[in-house]
Amino acid sequence: MRKDVVLITGANGEIGHGLIAHLGERKNISIVAMDVQPLDETLRPYCERFIQGDILDNMLLGRLVAEFEIRTIFHLASILSTKAEYNPETAHRVNVEGTLNLLRLAVEQSQWQGRPVQFIYPSSIAVYGISDLATKAKIGKIKEGDCCSPITMYGCNKLYCENLGQYYMHHYKQLAADHSSVHVDFRCLRFPGLISSITVPTGGTSDYGPEMLHHAAQGIPYASFVRPDTRLPFMVMPDAIKALLQLASAPREVLKQDVYNVTSFSPTALEFHNRVKAAFPKA
Repeated sequence: MRKDVVLITGANGEIGHGLIAHLGERKNISIVAMDVQPLDETLRPYCERFIQGDILDNMLLGRLVAEFEIRTIFHLASILSTKAEYNPETAHRVNVEGTLNLLRLAVEQSQWQGRPVQFIYPSSIAVYGISDLATKAKIGKIKEGDCCSPITMYGCNKLYCENLGQYYMHHYKQLAADHSSVHVDFRCLRFPGLISSITVPTGGTSDYGPEMLHHAAQGIPYASFVRPDTRLPFMVMPDAIKALLQLASAPREVLKQDVYNVTSFSPTALEFHNRVKAAFPKA
C-alpha cells in the first residue's frame, strides 16, 4: 500500500527550510523532500524520504508516483530572478517545464485517487511590470490582475505558470472524450522579497535586503546594488510560511480566487540600512 505524503520540491531553498521545519513538527504528516542539491542535514529528521534529483527528470517523478500517494505538492523549486537573466533558456526549462511536469504528476494522482491533489505554488511580485518610477508612483496599490506585464524571464515564467495551474484546475482536457471532473486544486501566493535569518538568499532581485542583514551580522562589508530610495515589499520567512499553510488549509469553497498577493512591509533601501545599523552598530 502506498503511503500518503506531502511532496516538497526545492526543499533546500529558503522557503523549503522553513516549511519542512514547520510541517515536520506535525506528527500526522509525512514529508517527501526533493532538491537537486543535498538536503541540509538539520532537515533530514523531519522527512520520510529525501530524493536528490531534477524536476525535469520524468523517470524520477514516475518512481515517486509508484511509491507514494501524494496528497499535497508544495512546488518551491525554481531558478530565481537574477540568475534567470543570466541563463534565461535554462530558467525557462526549470521554471516552466519543471512546473508542467509536477502539474502532470498532480493531475494523474488526482484522477487515480478520485479527489483533487493540492498544488501549492509560490509566485512572485516579478509578475508585475511598470514602465517607470513616475507611473509606479501614480498607480499606487495594485490588485492581482493589474500591470501583469513582466520584463524578466523569472516574472514571465511565474505568470505563465500561474495561468498553467489555473488551466489544470478548471479546464484540463476540456474537449477530450476522457475529460474528468477531478482536477488539481491549484492555490498560489505572490510573494514579495523574503527575509530569512537561517538561509542566505541566492539570486533574487530583492536580495539586497537580506544580504545587508546577513553581512552585518557577520561583520562583513556590503555594497547594495540599488539606490537608497528604492522601495520594495518584503516579508519575513515565518510570516511567509504561515501564509502558505493558511492558504493550504483553507476550505476550497471560501477561496474567491486561485492567486493571491501577500505582503508585509515596504521599506526603502535606506530605511532597511538604518534598521540594520541600529541592530548591528559596528556594521
